[in-house]
Amino acid sequence: MDMFAPEYTLTNKLLKNLTEIERLYGQIEALRLPKELQLNLERNNQVQSAYISNSIEGNPLSLPEVTNLLLGDRVPVNRDEKEVRNYFEILKELSNWTGREVTLEVMVEIHKKLMAGVKDGIAGVIRDSAVVIGARDVMGRVRIQHEPPYHQRGEIRSAINELFEWLSRADIPVPLKGGIWHHQFVYIHPFGDGNGRACRLLTALIFLKGNYQINKYFVLDDYYDIDRSMYSEKLHTADNGDKTVWLEYFTDGVKYSLQGALGKAKNSLSTLTVSNQPTPREKEVLGIFNEYSEVNSAIVAKLFSVTRQQAHKLLQSLVEQGLVEKHGSTKSSYYRLK
Repeated sequence: MDMFAPEYTLTNKLLKNLTEIERLYGQIEALRLPKELQLNLERNNQVQSAYISNSIEGNPLSLPEVTNLLLGDRVPVNRDEKEVRNYFEILKELSNWTGREVTLEVMVEIHKKLMAGVKDGIAGVIRDSAVVIGARDVMGRVRIQHEPPYHQRGEIRSAINELFEWLSRADIPVPLKGGIWHHQFVYIHPFGDGNGRACRLLTALIFLKGNYQINKYFVLDDYYDIDRSMYSEKLHTADNGDKTVWLEYFTDGVKYSLQGALGKAKNSLSTLTVSNQPTPREKEVLGIFNEYSEVNSAIVAKLFSVTRQQAHKLLQSLVEQGLVEKHGSTKSSYYRLK
């Protein structure tokens, strides 16, 4: 088998998209979001991603049902709920995988977790037979979209290993790397089921390894959800070998997701700023940091004639608003301006 070498052209559109992606991501990072807001956005992104990625594959659960299942910590009672829960749990731990090289073993491990309790017989098992990928048209007829070129486990493993070798040595922008990977994985279609979901999880991991804080700031799946038939159509334009059209679409999607994430983060930040304005007394407490580089509850209690407990509450409120930070623990703790 020849060494995998993707074919594409760096069009003006692709170059503009890559520049805009860098600019938007830099703007998001520059916002310096408070930890509480970051966690809230990340949780919402993970729920949205778990919903969309499974919905694309035909999962019937609505967004409210998925939200209730995932945030209510309810035990899944059927296959539809189990596959959503599996996806969500992998997303939550995805950042823990960034220290590992993305390999066939990692791919198999993720697929095994993804399909556990859903289709145990094929979980983590590379297929050893032919498959056909199709979709129903408006008349209900099945239209073949793609026939993967490899049918035997040995040649599938070989093709996937070629892709992983390319991934480890490719010195190109992360959005290009992720887009090329995304199509080629679906083109090879290594598993009997769950390829789309496994692909989107692994694509997210590639972005994470490239220092794009996916899930924390943004998700890729929301763009695919706008027009699912367009997603499929653009994806399969690359089946003839040239990935240019697909990469233009894919980078459009990254740009769209970042634009949405930036707007969402700014809105959340402005809402937080309005609702978390310090009280007059808290502003007075902030003022003493002009005299003291480090402040503790004893100092606040003495200066404002309040109890230590009341002083602690004032300082803790300023911590929650992201204005000061706490150092140390228990009685030896102190506070500094951020």
